[in-house]
Amino acid sequence: MSARRALAVLVCALAVAGCEAHSIAPPAVTPVPVVTPSTTPSTPPSTSSSAPKPVLAPPSATITFPRAGSGQWRFPTGEGPVAGQSGRLLRYRVAVEGDIVGVNPDAFAAAVESTLGDPRGWTGGGRWRLQRVGPDGPYDFTIYLATPTTRDVLCGRPDGYTSCRNGNSVVLNVARWADGVPGHGAPLAVYRQYMVTHEVGHRLGRGHETCPVPGALAPVMQQQTLGLHGCTPNPWPYPDGSQYSGPSGEYDDPIPRGDS
Repeated sequence: MSARRALAVLVCALAVAGCEAHSIAPPAVTPVPVVTPSTTPSTPPSTSSSAPKPVLAPPSATITFPRAGSGQWRFPTGEGPVAGQSGRLLRYRVAVEGDIVGVNPDAFAAAVESTLGDPRGWTGGGRWRLQRVGPDGPYDFTIYLATPTTRDVLCGRPDGYTSCRNGNSVVLNVARWADGVPGHGAPLAVYRQYMVTHEVGHRLGRGHETCPVPGALAPVMQQQTLGLHGCTPNPWPYPDGSQYSGPSGEYDDPIPRGDS
């Protein structure tokens, strides 16, 4: 789909009452390889025993981006190690929209790999193995870091604020990657781990969950971007080595307007 047609569909969805809904596929992308220079427990865990531990360094540069990007992508080359000891192998690639300044694609790939390879993540249960691959090899899904309007096109539903999964597209909104969300209460590095794990969880077939008990960890499939509802931040499905989840469902939380 051309960028002009994708934006036309988006404008239609935003501006015309009764406009027919369309399932929007990801826009055509131009891979620009980046070359690196050679140089459910029975009792919810308490926060005291299961506090999430950041494994990513804090941001070292200011991230800037336009609201509407070009839809051109930078893909890191090469592939990472296979994360996980058993289960079905899914391969994924990562892409950073070219208009985003302050996010090195190789560093973004490393952050994603670190999160998805953590034993507290989706490979911890032995059902999945995950591996990052380059732009040209076979892959099962793509993790995009996108500007807010491109996020709307890729997700097929506009809100400019959240991230999403749409088919084989896992779409992370750079506005959330750069600034997190007000009131989340965890370091930005932990919130980024949550973003990756939550949206990849949808690709693995998981639906939304709610806070099981006030004061407990939030399930990673809770919509923590929109509210914690008495739970505390948590980016992992296996925070203590055992699968942790909450009741199926979601809250009727309002979505803030735009990318603020």
